[in-house]
Amino acid sequence: MKRHKLTPTSIIMLGFLIGALLGTLCLMLPVSLRQGQKIDSIDALFVAMSSICVTGLSTVNIGQTFSVFGQIILLLLIQFGGLGIVTFTTIVLFLFRRRITLSDRMLIQSAYNLDTLSGLVRLTLRILKVTLCLEGAGALGYALVFIPEYGLKGIWFSIFHAVSAFCNAGIDLLGGNSFCGYADNVILNFTTVFLIIVSGLGFPVYWEIARTFRSIHKKGGNPYPRKMNLQAKIVILATLSLILAGTALTLLFEYNNPDTLGGMSWPRKVMAALFQSVTLRTAGFATISQEYFRPASCLVYVVMMFIGGSPAGTAGGVKTVTIILLFASMFANIRGKKDVSIMRRKIADDTIRRCVAIVTFSLTVLLLLTTALLAVQESSFLDTLYEMTSAIATVGLSRGLTGALNPIGKLIVTLTMYLGRIGPITLALVFNSRRPTGNVSYAESKIIIG
Repeated sequence: MKRHKLTPTSIIMLGFLIGALLGTLCLMLPVSLRQGQKIDSIDALFVAMSSICVTGLSTVNIGQTFSVFGQIILLLLIQFGGLGIVTFTTIVLFLFRRRITLSDRMLIQSAYNLDTLSGLVRLTLRILKVTLCLEGAGALGYALVFIPEYGLKGIWFSIFHAVSAFCNAGIDLLGGNSFCGYADNVILNFTTVFLIIVSGLGFPVYWEIARTFRSIHKKGGNPYPRKMNLQAKIVILATLSLILAGTALTLLFEYNNPDTLGGMSWPRKVMAALFQSVTLRTAGFATISQEYFRPASCLVYVVMMFIGGSPAGTAGGVKTVTIILLFASMFANIRGKKDVSIMRRKIADDTIRRCVAIVTFSLTVLLLLTTALLAVQESSFLDTLYEMTSAIATVGLSRGLTGALNPIGKLIVTLTMYLGRIGPITLALVFNSRRPTGNVSYAESKIIIG
């Protein structure tokens, strides 16, 4: 009998699904709930999927519903989802001193789109170290806020929110209003902004920045320091551009809105606008209730959520690099150029096709499932589109629709979060696989477009 081996794509899909189902069972245990609290299977599945997909949407009040044990389960799901099934599995195998096989190494290679099989386990362990160090730094920042306010309980709050922020989960224990009560707290705002930005850059960019700086500061001087690669340049420029654009547009549209920025001083307006722009990069925390933003702002936010963070990090969305390459392709076609290039570097045609596939997949899922939710749920179009974009981009921001979802609506949003998390990853793995495809070249035919 022929044995069917699981492909990297299947492992990713099953890993997240099994993790969500196990999390659902754990969250329904009496020990996971506070005294007097109950949760049905649909809500437990919704919260577990939201946690492992590092989305942040929740149909229940996390802090009031779950006990410390339940919150630990959520934290593990968030960390698992943030690191990813590939990294997490490799770390577990290493800790239990299990041999890392060739197939394991090939899985890591596919997940991070690397060109070599050498040093992959070392790379995975380095990812764990960087993650723990940055989460630890974030926990120290939060501790300055939460320990004076909550005492010893503030230590747990600091750890939980640091992991949630770094993994771009956006799940909080503060009563369901996220960080709205801390809109003027400089330490909390900038700790969160720092964690979201660094996690959204992607791990390969960390190594590239580190290598570049080591080259510049090499002992004895280096007249030809190593230049940063194209991937890192695109990620950094795209990240800064989106953050600045989001901040500027929020200030422009909300400057005199009494329900958002209108009543704030100028420094607070800038800080709140910056936080909003950064959290749209799939983080899900909020210092201003989303339902009070004007429609023009919300449309901008939908676009920014859909774009998301950068590849090989904890962020969701179709990714900054994908959008930049699509725009580069568009401008190349407008100018009649045969090749797509960025910063005097040619982009391979198959890379552009991958970008088209990822964006087309995400848009198709978003449109189909948004239509489905509108058909079963009485809600405004803007609130529904905002909710579904937040779900597919694993952001976690909502205009108040999450708590009003009916059972079918909850299942639709749950499916959207799952597809949003595994969709771009699995598509990338499919395209990165190097198995022969047996391509057949057909006769060319001209089609009129436009």
